[in-house]
Amino acid sequence: MKHPKYGRAFEVTAELPPDLADLKRLARNFWWTWDHGARDLFKAVDQTSWQQSGHNPVAFLNRVRPARWAQLAQDTALAARVHDVAAAFDAYMTGPTWFGARYPELVHGRSIAYFCFEFGITEGLPIYSGGLGVLAGDHLKAASDLGLPLVGVGLLYNRGYFRQRLTFDGWQQEIYPQNDFYEMPLTLVRGQDGKPVRIDVEFPDRVVTLQVWRADVGRVALYLLDSNVLENQPGDQGITDSLYGGDVEMRLRQEMILGIGGMKALEAIGIRPAVCHMNEGHAAFLSIERIRQLMAEFGCDYRTARQVAVAGNVFTTHTPVPAGFDLFQPEVLERYMGKSIANVGLPFANFLKLGRMNPQDNGQNFNMAILAMEMADRVNAVSKLHAEVSRNLFSERWPTYPDDEVPIVPVTNGIHTQTWVSRRMANLFDDYLGPAWRIAPENPESWAAIENVPDEELWIHREALRADLVRFIRQRSAGRLGELAPALFDPRVLTIGFARRFATYKRGSLMLADRERLRRLLFHAERPVQIVISGKSHPRDDGGKHIIQDLIRFIQAEGNASRTVFLEDYDMRIARALVQGVDLWLNNPRRPYEASGTSGMKVVPNGGLNVSVLDGWWDEAYEPGLGWAIGERTQTGDQAQQDDLDSRSLYSRLENEISPTFYRRSSNGVPTEWVRMIKNSIRRLAAQFSSNRMVAQYANEIYVPAMTSFEELSADGCAGAKRALEWRDRVTSDWKAVGVISVTDTAGVNNVMGDAVQVRAVVELGSISPTDVRVQAVVGKVGPNRELMHTRVTDLLRISGEGSRHVFGGAIGCDFPGHQGYTVRLVPYHPDVLIPNELQLVTWEST
Repeated sequence: MKHPKYGRAFEVTAELPPDLADLKRLARNFWWTWDHGARDLFKAVDQTSWQQSGHNPVAFLNRVRPARWAQLAQDTALAARVHDVAAAFDAYMTGPTWFGARYPELVHGRSIAYFCFEFGITEGLPIYSGGLGVLAGDHLKAASDLGLPLVGVGLLYNRGYFRQRLTFDGWQQEIYPQNDFYEMPLTLVRGQDGKPVRIDVEFPDRVVTLQVWRADVGRVALYLLDSNVLENQPGDQGITDSLYGGDVEMRLRQEMILGIGGMKALEAIGIRPAVCHMNEGHAAFLSIERIRQLMAEFGCDYRTARQVAVAGNVFTTHTPVPAGFDLFQPEVLERYMGKSIANVGLPFANFLKLGRMNPQDNGQNFNMAILAMEMADRVNAVSKLHAEVSRNLFSERWPTYPDDEVPIVPVTNGIHTQTWVSRRMANLFDDYLGPAWRIAPENPESWAAIENVPDEELWIHREALRADLVRFIRQRSAGRLGELAPALFDPRVLTIGFARRFATYKRGSLMLADRERLRRLLFHAERPVQIVISGKSHPRDDGGKHIIQDLIRFIQAEGNASRTVFLEDYDMRIARALVQGVDLWLNNPRRPYEASGTSGMKVVPNGGLNVSVLDGWWDEAYEPGLGWAIGERTQTGDQAQQDDLDSRSLYSRLENEISPTFYRRSSNGVPTEWVRMIKNSIRRLAAQFSSNRMVAQYANEIYVPAMTSFEELSADGCAGAKRALEWRDRVTSDWKAVGVISVTDTAGVNNVMGDAVQVRAVVELGSISPTDVRVQAVVGKVGPNRELMHTRVTDLLRISGEGSRHVFGGAIGCDFPGHQGYTVRLVPYHPDVLIPNELQLVTWEST
């Protein structure tokens, strides 16, 4: 049947009793996603409708029956609860913040724009696929808690990411339901004339029009772009249809909308960010639009605008393998981006160099991560190990610098504690830790009082959370398993969680390496184990789908379903249930392919423990007594052999350490050693891997320095940027005359730890001033091929000089035992130019 098209539209919403009217205001801000009182309030109105709404408070309030509202209008206790929660929300929104206290001069008139392809705020706003999006959502929530002047920018996907359904034999099928934005906590952004804000992005033969929606995440505004408007051709209306869907050209269109459209949307709204944070390379095109806007604002040329933009741009890479980067063929890229590049006066051939590992290799495709790196002075990875991997991955881009000095720093991910902690554990923390854990979860002192919680009480809470999870599993499995669902799982049994995207490197079927050994673990007479599994495979990843199918077939084998279960359609709701209820979180990727991982962090404040490969965050978090490690840091290089070694390590840990520790009970039924590990894990890890710590680190080490650089370079009509460019041109032109003439030192054959070696270097600077260079001793352990490893840099000070020759000297500390060595180099220096981020000039001592 055909349906008529509408000519005019209007919105209809439910009318609430006056004493409950604040529910509408609470529903419109995602603050409720991390406040248990607000969440409980929606459940109290109508728990069944709340569950049926998919935890979407706007749709929920609109669907509550009028008879129910009439009944609730007489409920004075509920009205009091609404009043109290609304008062707590207002106090949160207007209260003092960490950023306001630390950087009072930066709170007003400045902003940080955080661009990401997906945002996982809650399952009721399904515009995320997995870890990247959930991290972005936690980033916004922590920025709100800390009071950063930050806004988010993303895309509003009409169909979001797919819903997962499994066939009887375990093959994944994808379903794409359509979202109704008018029944979500979203507001269409309108101009002063009351009309929706419209922005345009140029494509090869047409212009695509976008509208902008706003989602409020506490104090932070998230702006989401939507191409589903009547002005567009039918094909273009679907550009923002689905996340990670379509072909390469569709990905390119989406990334243009995110980067170029996102910057235009901020301009239309009246936001001029000092800092633009590209969370992954998807948003890298924003750098071109930002340069265009700066050229228009200051009437300057491309180079000057780029100098300013790069100072205020930040790039976070999440990808540990080359195959994870978005690559575009030059011909396709020119067809789509040619006009935008021409608008800033940049020859397209020069633009292509900005996206190639080797700028001179015309055979390389255009890499969005390389573009983001070239257009950002500050680049970070998402764990310490990932920073090492990334420096090696991008070392070709800095051929004259050691891998250790490729300018990628670690900012390890974290999780938004209040979003992921269970109600039960939150109450326990309130009783024994006080308000500190809520106010400053990033402060280790906030968690110190966990030692005061009685073992018995902590264990009672853990038992209750496991029982909650078992009930959840049975409810979720009822439709698939029918009468078998009530027999699933035992609330007294050690419960392991494994949930993630089913990419092959995550080795989702490693647990099946020895199926009989696994069955012996599951059905051990005295120490049984049960495993709950969930996750999706990318629609085009048949390898990941086969892993899911292998797991389903094992579960369907005789008897295994009572101890193993796969929960379909993994989302944030399932994730919360798992991380809150499991005793043990399992993660077994191939090292070092897990950039960070955050799921294991989420079990920590819920009293769960981790058993994981030493990869990502666990590589820096693990120590004995906090959890367990699978395998070793050293890898064989043979994947099949490594899989065998790691599976054996996993089975051994479970058989000989984990299960015995869990089931070894004291006279009062408490596993004392297990509870001690829970307390150690919370005390040592909860603060360190909090997103509030992560965002505070971004603020202190990246955002504020970038903000300062941007403002200094753009002041007085970009006078600072022009001076920096003049300096760069002069030093680059004169650098060929620079050299190290001679080096002497006081080192003996044997040197004692704690002594200092005096170094003296004579250098030739040509026409360059001594204030424009740094003479440095690069010190490190001598490797087998005379290479310096684990280097550290010491600046030498100018002692004397005549003409173009100067003497520099300083002390190298004998801080480490073993065979040490050093070499001397010269690098340029200017307070407004980051080296080697912006300028890779370096001259090494001849050896």
